[in-house]
Parts: sequence; structure tokens; C-alpha cells
Amino acid sequence: MQKNLLIVGGGTAGWMAASLLNHYLKRQGSSAHQWQVTLVESPQIGIIGVGEGSTPQLKRMFDELDISEAEWMNACSASYKNGISFINWTEHTSSNRYFHPFPSPFDRQTAAAFLYHNKLRMQGMDVPVEPDTFFLSAYLAEHALSPKTQVGKPQIPLNYAYHFDSAKLGNFLAEKATAAGVKHIQGKISSEKNAIALHENGHIKSLALDTGEMLQADLFLDCTGFQSLLLQKALGVKFESFANNLFNDSAIAIPSERLSPLPSETRATALSAGWAWQIPLQNRTGNGYVYSSKYLSAEAAEAELFSHVFEPETLTPNKLDELREQAKHLDMNVGQVEKHWHKNVVALGLSQGFIEPLEATALHLVHETILKLKNVLVSDEYNQAVADIEPLKSEFNDDIRSRFEGVRDYIVCHYKMNTRTDSQYWIDNRNNADISDKLGAVLQAWQSEKDIGEILERQQMTSYYPIISWYCLLAGYGAFKPATSENRLPAHQLNQMRRFIENAAQQFAPHDSVLHL
Repeated sequence: MQKNLLIVGGGTAGWMAASLLNHYLKRQGSSAHQWQVTLVESPQIGIIGVGEGSTPQLKRMFDELDISEAEWMNACSASYKNGISFINWTEHTSSNRYFHPFPSPFDRQTAAAFLYHNKLRMQGMDVPVEPDTFFLSAYLAEHALSPKTQVGKPQIPLNYAYHFDSAKLGNFLAEKATAAGVKHIQGKISSEKNAIALHENGHIKSLALDTGEMLQADLFLDCTGFQSLLLQKALGVKFESFANNLFNDSAIAIPSERLSPLPSETRATALSAGWAWQIPLQNRTGNGYVYSSKYLSAEAAEAELFSHVFEPETLTPNKLDELREQAKHLDMNVGQVEKHWHKNVVALGLSQGFIEPLEATALHLVHETILKLKNVLVSDEYNQAVADIEPLKSEFNDDIRSRFEGVRDYIVCHYKMNTRTDSQYWIDNRNNADISDKLGAVLQAWQSEKDIGEILERQQMTSYYPIISWYCLLAGYGAFKPATSENRLPAHQLNQMRRFIENAAQQFAPHDSVLHL
């Protein structure tokens, strides 16, 4: 007996789900072969298509789908990403910036030295603790090198991510998914009051399109964005706001010319009421400003972003008018739904929740949700159950909610630990006491000069961000008490480590040279 999975809404999240679930359900056991995956989307609803970044999770997706970098990166104007540089989030360190790498097997030796230096610094020793000093990825980013070794050079295992055009990625995945057997329907859910019909048990029975077509399914995926037409509107699942934890509720996006040489990092620069992203693509640069409308008007945010991105002498009245026409203003609903799977609807992407893009976790959470759903759909418990699959849903919801909360805590920590004093926004973020108990325990341990690794592991927080990432954040902010000792490690130890990293970096190709243009 065939089961039908209907994905409502396209975009990157919808087509990721279509591609991966179609792939998984076809290759699993006999029960999984019963699923037909269909995606319905409205051609009238466009995708914003700003430059977007990912975590290394995206590489895993393409590997699973057996799609080469040479194929998809060129189609999506994509580039490589070694990590993120955070600029001007502090006011008291020597550089007021730090680099957050993706931990890799190569880093085992230097990461151990980094953690040891943190321990010594907590004991009052005046030793270097800036993450940039200890990680190969930081060196590659500083010198616009890719994470790919040169032809003929030994392979060095590094984790890396990508920058890409999200609209192009959605279109690329759509072509691949439909070629692999996903049924594609173009149509918009009717605006009629009863367009979404329910069974007596509250499950969704059918959707009516504006074309008059009726669609039915056993399981629905809600990929309708912040509207959440199925889960929140039709089924009444409540949304839990993170506004008390994360102040930013707005964003502006504006493109600029391609950078040369092409950076291999995302840059997140703190501004007066939020932060600006810079995402280098093959054909252009994606720029944007994530900010709080409570502290800054849209017009003032525009002006600040334009001044940040473009040279002052180029901002003539005509140029400003042109930029205002190009700028895309976005409202952000930061938080998550109380249940990600309710009745026969699973929410995905913006329908399930959103945490501002500071650490590029949006598609990471989408992918994790898809993987978790796949595990349920192919399980014997799900396929043999006649009626009661509520325990499976409950476990699914607990897992996804915990992931959102774990990402939230890490993002909140960026704001909580800032040392800026130039605007009320940054002061209020630092003074904000509305943080989770888990984050509070981590910060209390750090401020007490204790090993936060034990706290992170005990609270099961390392599955979202590893220990090394927390140390990069806190050490990168210079969140230490003043050094009380002039003791330093012998200079030759640091020089030896730097030579180790520099020698390894010689194996890597310049970023521009490895893109599939």
C-alpha cells in the first residue's frame, strides 16, 4: 500500500526535504518503498536569494546525494568557507576580532595547545589565547586559501562549509529531485476559508489549490515559511518566541561586487544595533544587517549598512536611491514552535522556527530535522504501528526542540559576553539576565575559572557545539580576568606551532583557483 508524503512549499528547505527523503525512502527496506514524495509550491512566491552560509553539514547532504562539488557549486555561485571572523564584538582586546573554525582532525595537536593556554590564562599567566593563533583554518582564511589541497599535494583532513546563492540552490535541488522521481505540482493553497480540510481526529485531510485541485497525503511537511499555514494556522500549534533572549527582529540585504581575491570566510561585524554579514560568492558579495527595530529604524539601519559596505565617496544621492531600491527588508520571527510534529504535520525551515543567522545554522537545523524524520519513517515501530505513534512524535519533538535551544544558547552567548559600550543595544544585551539555566551554568563556571567542558558534557550541550567552539567564543572575546603573572611560555613553543601551521598551509590552493567557474 502506497503512502503519500506531501511537502507544501519549496525553497531550499522544501527541496532539501524532497531530495533527501526521496533518496532515503527509496533505498530503505520494503516498507519504505511505499512512499511517494510530492512537493507543491506556488510560482508566485519568490525566494529572497541572498548570499547564505552553511555549516559542514551541507557537505554531508551532497555526499549522501552523490552530487559533486564541481556540479552544484558552479550552479549555485558557491564558494568555500573555512569559518567565521567576528569583528568588533569586543572593545578591549588587541584586535577586537576572532576566528571561529570548524574543528577538524588536523587540529588535534594545536587545539590541545589552545585549551592548555586557556587553562594557564585562567591561572593568571599572560599567554596568548586568541583562537586565530592555533587553527589552520584561521590561517587559510586570513590568506584567502581554500580548504582544498593543491593538486599533487598530500591530503590534509579539514572540515569546511560553503557560501551559496539560496535561490539557485533551491532551483538546483528541484531539478535533481524531480529527475529522481519527486512529483512537482505548481499551485497555491486557496484563500478560501475551508481550503485546508481536517479529519474528525484533527489530522489534515486535504488541501485545496487555487486551481481547484485537491491534494491528500498521509503525512504533510509544512515548508510555508513564517506563515506556517499547516502547523500553526490550521492545527493551532503555538509559537515560542525567543525575543527575550535574542533582540534582533529585522534584517536588510544588499548585494555588492565580487571580492578579489575571494575570501574563504564569512565575516560578521558588529554595528550599532546588531551585526552585518559579508558572504563572498563566485559572482557577487552578499551583505546584510541583522538588527533590532526597537533600537534602530529601518531607514537608519539602511544608512548604516550602506556606509559599512560601500566607500563613502561612492554614496552619491543617485547611488543611495539605487541602493534603497535594491535593498530587501526582512522581518524575523525568532523562536520555535512548541511541537515540530503534531498530528500528521511536520514543520520544516521557517515554519518550525528561526534563530538569527549568526552561525549559519538554519540549514543545519533543517538537515537535522530531515534526518530525524527519516529515522522515524523507516523504523519498524512507525511502519508497524496501527494508531499509537505518539511516543515517536514525542521523542522527535524533544530532540528537535533541544537542538533549537542549544543553538539559541550559543548565539545568546555572543551577545551576553560582548564588551561594547558605544550603544544602549550592546549594553542591554550584556545586562540581559533572561538566559537559560544551562547557559547560566556554563558562564558561571567560566567566570569561576573552572573547566567548562565538564559542564557542557553533563548538560548534553556538546552535540550542538563542541567544547572547542565554546572556548573559541569565550577566549576570542578575551573573557578573562586581568593576568596576574608575567610568566610566559618559551617563545620557541609558539614559534614551533606557528611553523607547523604555516607549513601545512603551503599545501592548500588559493580560493580563486579551485572554484569551478
